[in-house]
Amino acid sequence: MKVIFIFVARMQPLTILNSLQFDVTLKRLCYQLSENHLNFDDTVFIGIQPRGIYVCQRICALLKATNNNIQQGSLDITFYRDDFRRRDELATPAPTSINFAVENKKVILMDDVLYTGRTIRAALDALLDYGRPQKVELLVLVDRKYARHLPIAPDYTGIAIDTITSDKVKVRWSETEGIDEILIVK
Repeated sequence: MKVIFIFVARMQPLTILNSLQFDVTLKRLCYQLSENHLNFDDTVFIGIQPRGIYVCQRICALLKATNNNIQQGSLDITFYRDDFRRRDELATPAPTSINFAVENKKVILMDDVLYTGRTIRAALDALLDYGRPQKVELLVLVDRKYARHLPIAPDYTGIAIDTITSDKVKVRWSETEGIDEILIVK
């Protein structure tokens, strides 16, 4: 018996999460955070620039509905990246806004997509310039499981997907693109 595999080229983006599923995923992540931290007195939330800030803003807005002790900030990692000097274009850093001490705090780092792990490594290096946290946890909206270059794993995951290297995962936010959804694009 002969088996033939036919691969069909995908021209249209494949929707992984639509707006409703996107919203449910964010709420589920909030429940997980609340279960693990009970109150957030010693916890701070930091979104990694540029797109992790949207995850952080949404999660913190949902958590603030039941807890006013939420402290959030944003972290730019431009000059901590290991490919910083390899880029042809001039790097323009995004603003970092950490208006609280991270010393001895539980820090929840947030990003939209975890791919190779290099962004998270850079964020950990940058974070140490603001103090020594008691603990650092990672929350990502999308975990591309099988593409790591570094041994980094999230503590909280919205959705874990298997993709081939040539695929691009695109998280669209209503704040910037007018709709909440996650797509795989060829």
